Amino acid sequence: MFNLLALLDDIAATFDDVAIMTKVAMKKTSALMSDDLAVNAGVVHGVSPNRELPMVKAIFLGSLLNKVYCILGVLILMATWPPLLKIILFIGGLYLSFEGVHKIIEKLFHHSHANEKKDALTEKQKVKGAVRTDLILSIEIIVIAETATKGDLLMKSLSLAVIGLLASIIIYGLVALLVKIDDLGLHLIDKGHEKAGSLLVSFMPYMMKGLGIIGTGAMLLVGGGIITHTFHIPTWIPEILQNLIAGTLAGMVVVGLFELIKKVRQPKAS
Repeated sequence: MFNLLALLDDIAATFDDVAIMTKVAMKKTSALMSDDLAVNAGVVHGVSPNRELPMVKAIFLGSLLNKVYCILGVLILMATWPPLLKIILFIGGLYLSFEGVHKIIEKLFHHSHANEKKDALTEKQKVKGAVRTDLILSIEIIVIAETATKGDLLMKSLSLAVIGLLASIIIYGLVALLVKIDDLGLHLIDKGHEKAGSLLVSFMPYMMKGLGIIGTGAMLLVGGGIITHTFHIPTWIPEILQNLIAGTLAGMVVVGLFELIKKVRQPKAS
Protein backbone atom coordinates (compact mmCIF):
# COMPACT_ATOMS: atom_id res chain seq x y z
CA MET A 1 0.00 0.00 0.00
CA PHE A 2 2.84 2.37 0.93
CA ASN A 3 4.61 1.66 -2.39
CA LEU A 4 1.41 2.39 -4.33
CA LEU A 5 0.95 5.73 -2.55
CA ALA A 6 4.59 6.63 -3.19
CA LEU A 7 4.16 5.78 -6.88
CA LEU A 8 1.01 7.90 -7.12
CA ASP A 9 2.82 10.76 -5.40
CA ASP A 10 5.69 10.52 -7.90
CA ILE A 11 3.23 10.50 -10.81
CA ALA A 12 1.43 13.55 -9.41
CA ALA A 13 4.75 15.37 -8.92
CA THR A 14 5.80 14.53 -12.48
CA PHE A 15 2.57 15.90 -13.97
CA ASP A 16 2.85 18.98 -11.78
CA ASP A 17 6.38 19.61 -13.13
CA VAL A 18 5.15 19.00 -16.69
CA ALA A 19 2.34 21.52 -16.19
CA ILE A 20 4.75 24.17 -14.91
CA MET A 21 7.21 23.64 -17.77
CA THR A 22 4.36 23.64 -20.30
CA LYS A 23 3.14 26.99 -18.98
CA VAL A 24 6.62 28.54 -19.29
CA ALA A 25 7.18 27.06 -22.75
CA MET A 26 3.78 28.22 -24.04
CA LYS A 27 4.61 31.75 -22.92
CA LYS A 28 7.98 31.60 -24.71
CA THR A 29 6.42 30.35 -27.95
CA SER A 30 3.27 32.51 -27.94
CA ALA A 31 4.62 34.85 -30.66
CA LEU A 32 5.36 31.90 -32.93
CA MET A 33 1.89 30.47 -32.34
CA SER A 34 0.27 33.80 -33.19
CA ASP A 35 2.26 33.76 -36.42
CA ASP A 36 1.16 30.18 -37.17
CA LEU A 37 -2.45 31.19 -36.47
CA ALA A 38 -2.30 34.19 -38.80
CA VAL A 39 -0.62 32.26 -41.62
CA ASN A 40 -3.08 29.36 -41.57
CA ALA A 41 -6.18 31.51 -41.15
CA GLY A 42 -5.05 33.35 -44.28
CA VAL A 43 -4.61 30.08 -46.18
CA VAL A 44 -8.13 28.84 -45.41
CA HIS A 45 -9.93 32.17 -45.67
CA GLY A 46 -11.60 32.73 -49.03
CA VAL A 47 -12.09 29.08 -50.03
CA SER A 48 -15.54 27.54 -50.51
CA PRO A 49 -17.37 27.53 -47.11
CA ASN A 50 -18.01 23.77 -47.25
CA ARG A 51 -14.25 23.12 -47.69
CA GLU A 52 -12.98 25.37 -44.88
CA LEU A 53 -13.24 22.90 -42.00
CA PRO A 54 -11.96 19.89 -44.03
CA MET A 55 -8.91 22.00 -44.94
CA VAL A 56 -8.36 22.98 -41.31
CA LYS A 57 -8.63 19.31 -40.31
CA ALA A 58 -6.09 18.25 -42.96
CA ILE A 59 -3.60 20.94 -41.89
CA PHE A 60 -4.18 20.07 -38.20
CA LEU A 61 -3.36 16.40 -38.81
CA GLY A 62 -0.26 17.45 -40.74
CA SER A 63 0.68 19.72 -37.85
CA LEU A 64 0.44 16.84 -35.37
CA LEU A 65 2.78 14.75 -37.52
CA ASN A 66 5.15 17.73 -37.74
CA LYS A 67 5.23 17.95 -33.94
CA VAL A 68 6.07 14.22 -33.68
CA TYR A 69 8.96 14.60 -36.16
CA CYS A 70 10.24 17.71 -34.39
CA ILE A 71 10.08 16.22 -30.89
CA LEU A 72 11.89 13.04 -32.00
CA GLY A 73 14.49 15.12 -33.83
CA VAL A 74 15.10 17.44 -30.87
CA LEU A 75 15.42 14.55 -28.39
CA ILE A 76 17.83 12.68 -30.70
CA LEU A 77 19.98 15.80 -31.20
CA MET A 78 19.99 16.51 -27.46
CA ALA A 79 21.39 13.02 -26.91
CA THR A 80 23.94 13.17 -29.75
CA TRP A 81 24.98 16.70 -30.75
CA PRO A 82 23.16 19.51 -28.87
CA PRO A 83 25.05 22.40 -30.60
CA LEU A 84 23.21 21.55 -33.83
CA LEU A 85 19.98 22.75 -32.20
CA LYS A 86 21.40 26.29 -31.97
CA ILE A 87 22.33 26.15 -35.66
CA ILE A 88 18.81 24.95 -36.56
CA LEU A 89 17.30 27.67 -34.38
CA PHE A 90 19.46 30.33 -36.07
CA ILE A 91 18.53 29.10 -39.57
CA GLY A 92 14.89 29.16 -38.52
CA GLY A 93 15.34 32.73 -37.29
CA LEU A 94 16.73 33.73 -40.70
CA TYR A 95 13.82 31.97 -42.41
CA LEU A 96 11.24 33.79 -40.28
CA SER A 97 12.96 37.13 -40.94
CA PHE A 98 13.04 36.36 -44.67
CA GLU A 99 9.34 35.42 -44.70
CA GLY A 100 8.41 38.59 -42.80
CA VAL A 101 10.29 40.91 -45.18
CA HIS A 102 9.10 38.93 -48.22
CA LYS A 103 5.47 39.37 -47.13
CA ILE A 104 5.99 43.13 -46.70
CA ILE A 105 7.56 43.44 -50.16
CA GLU A 106 4.71 41.44 -51.71
CA LYS A 107 2.08 43.61 -50.00
CA LEU A 108 3.78 46.85 -51.03
CA PHE A 109 4.92 46.06 -54.57
CA HIS A 110 3.37 42.79 -55.81
CA HIS A 111 -0.02 42.66 -54.08
CA SER A 112 -2.12 41.75 -57.13
CA HIS A 113 0.43 39.20 -58.36
CA ALA A 114 0.51 37.53 -54.91
CA ASN A 115 -3.31 37.29 -54.87
CA GLU A 116 -3.34 35.77 -58.36
CA LYS A 117 -0.79 33.14 -57.31
CA LYS A 118 -2.83 32.29 -54.21
CA ASP A 119 -6.09 31.98 -56.18
CA ALA A 120 -4.42 29.70 -58.75
CA LEU A 121 -3.42 27.11 -56.13
CA THR A 122 -5.54 24.00 -55.69
CA GLU A 123 -6.85 22.97 -52.27
CA LYS A 124 -4.26 20.17 -52.07
CA GLN A 125 -1.45 22.62 -52.86
CA LYS A 126 -2.70 25.07 -50.23
CA VAL A 127 -2.83 22.34 -47.57
CA LYS A 128 0.63 21.08 -48.56
CA GLY A 129 2.07 24.60 -48.41
CA ALA A 130 0.43 25.28 -45.03
CA VAL A 131 1.79 22.01 -43.57
CA ARG A 132 5.27 22.86 -44.89
CA THR A 133 5.16 26.30 -43.25
CA ASP A 134 3.82 24.69 -40.08
CA LEU A 135 6.82 22.34 -40.07
CA ILE A 136 9.24 25.29 -40.00
CA LEU A 137 7.29 26.97 -37.21
CA SER A 138 6.92 23.66 -35.35
CA ILE A 139 10.70 23.21 -35.36
CA GLU A 140 11.07 26.66 -33.82
CA ILE A 141 8.29 26.04 -31.28
CA ILE A 142 9.73 22.70 -30.11
CA VAL A 143 13.35 23.91 -30.05
CA ILE A 144 12.40 27.01 -28.02
CA ALA A 145 10.12 24.91 -25.79
CA GLU A 146 13.00 22.50 -25.14
CA THR A 147 14.94 25.33 -23.47
CA ALA A 148 12.11 25.60 -20.92
CA THR A 149 12.10 21.88 -20.07
CA LYS A 150 14.23 20.21 -17.42
CA GLY A 151 14.69 16.74 -16.03
CA ASP A 152 15.31 13.32 -17.53
CA LEU A 153 14.29 12.01 -20.97
CA LEU A 154 10.82 10.97 -19.78
CA MET A 155 10.12 14.39 -18.28
CA LYS A 156 11.30 16.22 -21.42
CA SER A 157 9.35 13.88 -23.71
CA LEU A 158 6.11 14.34 -21.74
CA SER A 159 6.53 18.11 -21.60
CA LEU A 160 7.29 18.48 -25.32
CA ALA A 161 4.41 16.14 -26.25
CA VAL A 162 1.95 18.21 -24.18
CA ILE A 163 3.31 21.48 -25.61
CA GLY A 164 3.13 20.18 -29.19
CA LEU A 165 -0.41 18.87 -28.77
CA LEU A 166 -1.66 22.03 -27.07
CA ALA A 167 -0.02 24.27 -29.68
CA SER A 168 -1.75 22.45 -32.55
CA ILE A 169 -5.13 22.30 -30.79
CA ILE A 170 -5.07 25.99 -29.82
CA ILE A 171 -3.85 27.23 -33.22
CA TYR A 172 -6.17 25.18 -35.43
CA GLY A 173 -9.11 25.41 -33.04
CA LEU A 174 -8.86 29.20 -33.34
CA VAL A 175 -8.39 28.97 -37.12
CA ALA A 176 -11.60 26.90 -37.37
CA LEU A 177 -13.47 29.51 -35.31
CA LEU A 178 -12.07 32.46 -37.26
CA VAL A 179 -12.95 31.16 -40.72
CA LYS A 180 -16.54 30.51 -39.61
CA ILE A 181 -17.19 34.00 -38.22
CA ASP A 182 -18.63 35.24 -41.52
CA ASP A 183 -20.85 32.11 -41.71
CA LEU A 184 -22.11 32.92 -38.22
CA GLY A 185 -22.87 36.45 -39.42
CA LEU A 186 -24.86 35.13 -42.39
CA HIS A 187 -26.72 32.76 -40.07
CA LEU A 188 -27.67 35.66 -37.78
CA ILE A 189 -28.89 37.65 -40.79
CA ASP A 190 -31.09 34.69 -41.85
CA LYS A 191 -32.51 34.56 -38.31
CA GLY A 192 -33.48 38.22 -38.43
CA HIS A 193 -30.51 39.66 -36.48
CA GLU A 194 -29.37 41.74 -39.43
CA LYS A 195 -27.41 44.35 -37.50
CA ALA A 196 -25.27 41.85 -35.55
CA GLY A 197 -24.87 39.57 -38.56
CA SER A 198 -23.84 42.37 -40.91
CA LEU A 199 -21.35 43.61 -38.32
CA LEU A 200 -19.65 40.18 -38.17
CA VAL A 201 -19.56 39.82 -41.97
CA SER A 202 -18.14 43.32 -42.52
CA PHE A 203 -15.66 42.92 -39.66
CA MET A 204 -14.13 39.70 -41.02
CA PRO A 205 -11.92 41.26 -43.76
CA TYR A 206 -10.48 43.77 -41.29
CA MET A 207 -9.77 41.02 -38.77
CA MET A 208 -7.98 38.92 -41.38
CA LYS A 209 -5.92 41.92 -42.44
CA GLY A 210 -5.07 42.59 -38.80
CA LEU A 211 -4.04 38.97 -38.29
CA GLY A 212 -1.79 39.23 -41.34
CA ILE A 213 -0.05 42.30 -39.88
CA ILE A 214 0.32 40.61 -36.49
CA GLY A 215 1.70 37.47 -38.12
CA THR A 216 4.26 39.41 -40.16
CA GLY A 217 5.32 41.41 -37.11
CA ALA A 218 5.63 38.20 -35.07
CA MET A 219 7.89 36.68 -37.74
CA LEU A 220 10.25 39.67 -37.61
CA LEU A 221 10.20 39.87 -33.80
CA VAL A 222 10.84 36.17 -33.24
CA GLY A 223 13.40 35.93 -36.05
CA GLY A 224 15.21 39.03 -34.79
CA GLY A 225 15.09 37.77 -31.20
CA ILE A 226 16.67 34.45 -32.19
CA ILE A 227 19.43 36.25 -34.11
CA THR A 228 20.25 38.71 -31.32
CA HIS A 229 20.33 35.91 -28.73
CA THR A 230 22.49 33.71 -30.98
CA PHE A 231 25.17 36.41 -31.20
CA HIS A 232 24.55 37.69 -27.64
CA ILE A 233 23.97 41.23 -28.93
CA PRO A 234 23.59 43.61 -25.97
CA THR A 235 20.30 45.51 -25.66
CA TRP A 236 20.87 49.16 -26.54
CA ILE A 237 17.22 50.11 -27.10
CA PRO A 238 13.91 48.54 -25.97
CA GLU A 239 14.26 44.82 -26.70
CA ILE A 240 11.07 44.54 -28.78
CA LEU A 241 12.25 47.36 -31.05
CA GLN A 242 15.77 45.93 -31.31
CA ASN A 243 14.41 42.50 -32.25
CA LEU A 244 12.13 44.08 -34.86
CA ILE A 245 15.05 45.98 -36.40
CA ALA A 246 17.32 42.91 -36.31
CA GLY A 247 14.66 40.74 -37.93
CA THR A 248 13.96 43.33 -40.63
CA LEU A 249 17.65 43.82 -41.45
CA ALA A 250 18.34 40.07 -41.50
CA GLY A 251 15.30 39.49 -43.70
CA MET A 252 16.41 42.21 -46.14
CA VAL A 253 19.86 40.64 -46.39
CA VAL A 254 18.43 37.17 -47.10
CA VAL A 255 15.92 38.54 -49.63
CA GLY A 256 18.75 40.46 -51.31
CA LEU A 257 20.90 37.32 -51.50
CA PHE A 258 18.06 35.33 -53.06
CA GLU A 259 17.45 38.06 -55.64
CA LEU A 260 21.18 38.17 -56.44
CA ILE A 261 21.28 34.39 -56.91
CA LYS A 262 18.25 34.59 -59.23
CA LYS A 263 19.95 37.23 -61.39
CA VAL A 264 23.18 35.24 -61.58
CA ARG A 265 21.30 32.09 -62.64
CA GLN A 266 19.21 33.87 -65.27
CA PRO A 267 20.44 33.06 -68.80
CA LYS A 268 22.00 36.06 -70.50
CA ALA A 269 20.18 37.34 -73.56
CA SER A 270 22.17 36.65 -76.72
